[in-house]
Amino acid sequence: MKRWELSILIGLILSIITSSITGFAAQCDVVRDSTIRLHILANSDSKSDQALKLMVRDAVLTEAADVFGGAPTKQRAVELAQQNINKITAVAEKTLRANGCNDKVTAQVVNMFFATRQYGNVVMPAGHYDAVRILIGEAAGKNWWCVMFPPMCLPAAEKKQSNEITKAEQVLITAQPEYELKFAVVEAYEKLKEEWQERFGTHKSNEKSKNMSTAAPPKQSK
Repeated sequence: MKRWELSILIGLILSIITSSITGFAAQCDVVRDSTIRLHILANSDSKSDQALKLMVRDAVLTEAADVFGGAPTKQRAVELAQQNINKITAVAEKTLRANGCNDKVTAQVVNMFFATRQYGNVVMPAGHYDAVRILIGEAAGKNWWCVMFPPMCLPAAEKKQSNEITKAEQVLITAQPEYELKFAVVEAYEKLKEEWQERFGTHKSNEKSKNMSTAAPPKQSK
């Protein structure tokens, strides 16, 4: 094969790959713009603190089913989360107190970066998401996350809402081997973008989090 023919072939291959990744990245944007994450940080990695974190998770997800009930859009769900953040905090604190723990609870509605994460057979692409973030005590322990809206976590998922992720988006975030490279490319791009924005300017998520919550700015997901 001549050099010019090889160059054309390589160009065509790269064009196909780029087109595929670009389309996939656009779908990832839709997923990020359609969901609210729940992110909980335990006080520490001790067995008791990790167990308390899961108790808080169950209580908050149960409360979320009522908070978001009937929300027609993600935007409305964010508004409801903001309006009910004190209630969510109270539910978390009540759960801790009922189990003999006096740790402080801080709950925020933020926009923060998440790496690619898998929950069961569902994979969420890396990038910035709106999230309800709950910090327990020193918040030095392992975190737990899931999709809070639409409800994809038990027990909240048991109370179905009409706002389900579309079939196309469900295919996107379902863990399948053919998506692994695409998820890796999207994550690499999102991380590079995050580092660039942190180094050369204030990221828009920091500004958004100030508008959404008066609490301390969020850290990156562990």
